[in-house]
Amino acid sequence: MKNGQRVVITGMGMITPLGNDVETTWSALVEGKSGIGPITYFDTSEYASHVAGEVRDFDAEKCMDKKDIKRTDQFIHFALGATQEAMRDSGLEINDSNADGVGTLVGAGLGGLPMLEKIHTVLTEKGPSRITPFFIPGLIANMASGMVSMRYNARGPNACVCTACATGNHCIGDAARIIERGDAVAMIAGSTESVICPLAIGGFAAMRALSTHNHPPEKASRPFDISRNGFVMGEGAGVIILEELEFAKKRGARIYGEVIGYGLTGDAHHMTQPDPSGDGPSRCMQHALDDAGIAPEDVGYINAHGTGTPQGDANETSSIKNVFGEHAYKIPASSTKSMTGHLLGAAGGVEAIITLLALDRGVIPPTINLEEPDPQCDLDYVPNEARETDAKIALTNSFGFGGTNASLILRHGLDGQ
Repeated sequence: MKNGQRVVITGMGMITPLGNDVETTWSALVEGKSGIGPITYFDTSEYASHVAGEVRDFDAEKCMDKKDIKRTDQFIHFALGATQEAMRDSGLEINDSNADGVGTLVGAGLGGLPMLEKIHTVLTEKGPSRITPFFIPGLIANMASGMVSMRYNARGPNACVCTACATGNHCIGDAARIIERGDAVAMIAGSTESVICPLAIGGFAAMRALSTHNHPPEKASRPFDISRNGFVMGEGAGVIILEELEFAKKRGARIYGEVIGYGLTGDAHHMTQPDPSGDGPSRCMQHALDDAGIAPEDVGYINAHGTGTPQGDANETSSIKNVFGEHAYKIPASSTKSMTGHLLGAAGGVEAIITLLALDRGVIPPTINLEEPDPQCDLDYVPNEARETDAKIALTNSFGFGGTNASLILRHGLDGQ
């Protein structure tokens, strides 16, 4: 990134429908496994969509006190679980000597919608006197970042980005900028989401945004395929530890890679539909390239937003072509949402880790269920099987309702080593 400190990644943690840690999730991705199944949280018989990417067997007691579990929504639990893994992975110790320089920027797209449903039932059935005093702090979107700050005594910048499905990329990009300008030496950054509940499924279904490929569930998420008809909702969290390069070196941290580019734009077009011209995402990716100071040909992998919506996938394809020209056809790109579902606000945090792992492990996860590519989606979307790569630089996209766009460019190791 330009004109400031270099920002490196030293730790990562994930909770996803494929596993409750980085290694389990990564192994499933490389094998092309789907984390999509029938919704078990509630009866979906009256809903158009019956499937989702639920997190399974997550034990919040491994990262939180029982009283805090009861007081807070699950998106906060996921954030703390992913952060615990990321902190252990990084080896970062926060103490009185550095606490003021370590911040948190963990966002969510919708916050505690399930808790809102639950307390609304309490209100209507038992009256306002039975509302818990932890109702508001237990569900507001910034409480994930707040609870992470409290858990680890991180007394530096404490903020939250809430930009729908672009949340995670904005959190990581903004956190990197905070370090770049010298306002922190380290940031705990990422995103979380858990809204597989009647209100969210009903709301997205009313928009006809959700896939109705209910049988079999593992075939429901079909990015770039001609038969795609919507996204599959998922849940989880992805958190990384960002550090100023010299701070990380001084403590002997393992450095996975570096945030070298960040772009963010607005479509200024429609509440939910992408601009057919692809102008917003195109400018976003171009800004990230300019920020990184690299040429389009330097990018060796793209982790696509690729939700599986008809307009969105075609729009992203044309936007990539706008930016990369003929080189667009030479860059492998994949949508890991084909396996995880769309984690909404958590997508960017999780997919930034996946992107970095692809560079670190030399393997690109596939786009599964890509059986008949849409002619409008004619790029190399790595269909159905993982592929080896020697790429050192990758781009990851996240686009959200409101026309909000965010692109990150990550480089493996230091200077690609």
